[in-house]
Amino acid sequence: MPNPTSETTRPFADWPLAVKSILGFWLVYAATVVVRALLGSDPWSVLHNKVPTIVAGILLTGAIYLLLSLVAGRASQRRKAIAAAVLSLLAAVAQASVIMSLERYWKPSKEEFRHVAREGIVIIERGREIRIERAAQDPLVLTMPALADLERSKRIRIVADASVTWFFFFAAWSAFYLATLAQAQALGARRRAAEAEAAAQAAHIRALRYQVNPHFLFNTLNSLSSLIMSKRNDRAEEMLLAMSTFFRTSLSLDPNAEVTLAEEIELQRLYLDIEMVRFPTRLKVEIDVPEELQRARLPALILQPLVENAIKYGVSRSKGQVTVKVAARKTADGKLALTVTDSGGKPLGDGDHGTGVGLRNVRQRLEARYGASATSRFGPRDNGGYEAELVLPLEIENG
Repeated sequence: MPNPTSETTRPFADWPLAVKSILGFWLVYAATVVVRALLGSDPWSVLHNKVPTIVAGILLTGAIYLLLSLVAGRASQRRKAIAAAVLSLLAAVAQASVIMSLERYWKPSKEEFRHVAREGIVIIERGREIRIERAAQDPLVLTMPALADLERSKRIRIVADASVTWFFFFAAWSAFYLATLAQAQALGARRRAAEAEAAAQAAHIRALRYQVNPHFLFNTLNSLSSLIMSKRNDRAEEMLLAMSTFFRTSLSLDPNAEVTLAEEIELQRLYLDIEMVRFPTRLKVEIDVPEELQRARLPALILQPLVENAIKYGVSRSKGQVTVKVAARKTADGKLALTVTDSGGKPLGDGDHGTGVGLRNVRQRLEARYGASATSRFGPRDNGGYEAELVLPLEIENG
């Protein structure tokens, strides 16, 4: 079984996120450069000079990601933040140095900036050239030195000033990347927890479902034994065939599967066919399921313990005919209500009916599948007999 944390700690596992975020950040910067260039009179020179800056920035941001993944991949979020701050500072210094070293290759800009001083002097700035026009005097033309020609101390100051600006840009990307990564890890942990909870719930439902078959098999074999001992071999053979059909149908179902109400009713008819062999004159069956509820979804064999209890406590304890009725209806609040009632037999207290394996199983399966959205009620009827009612969310199968 794979380690649940390997997905987030393996270096470069999140490279698609890193590539998208890096390109996204620099595309935004490039868009601002384009807008600024188009506002001037010489946009092509501005764009030409900025392209190396953008390319260098993308490469340096990629280097931050690579080093973060290698150095701080398994570190805590705090250590990743510290590492990102240090790497952002180094990248900012490198970016400022690259810009300074490439300045000599810049295309001279033809864009002019004119300033009129209070003294009437006109100052015209074009690239590194500054032209000062004075009244009745020849213009004074000054050529500013390239950054590479400045003294070392001044170059260091310029790099330091530019590094501050670029540091916040690289730090902003690092913060965005780490925040997105932390969110992805949190969502992954939540997803794995939900999967583990679902697996545990499925295992619980499977265990509860497997409790039904041995319980039913024990009661059916008792009935079969009684038929054989009383020499009713034809009925015993009929019951054995019906039991074989029932088990072949029910055991072929996935323990976690849901079936339509129509399919569940058909399963209970198979079971009742078995019991009608045992009680040919004492058992009467009624099914009342509206057409619109035939495709309602519910856990497979959820009615089995209820029908079985109706036979055990209603039919088997009565000398006269007993009607076992299975009904379905839609409640006022839009839920599915299922009832199993028997019309005879000795009325038993809720303790007798409610603590058996079958009814406990029903309660536990409903709780595991629906939580508080489903309820169950078991108890004697006022006019004799017993009633079991399940109320669960109404889910209609499409198609």
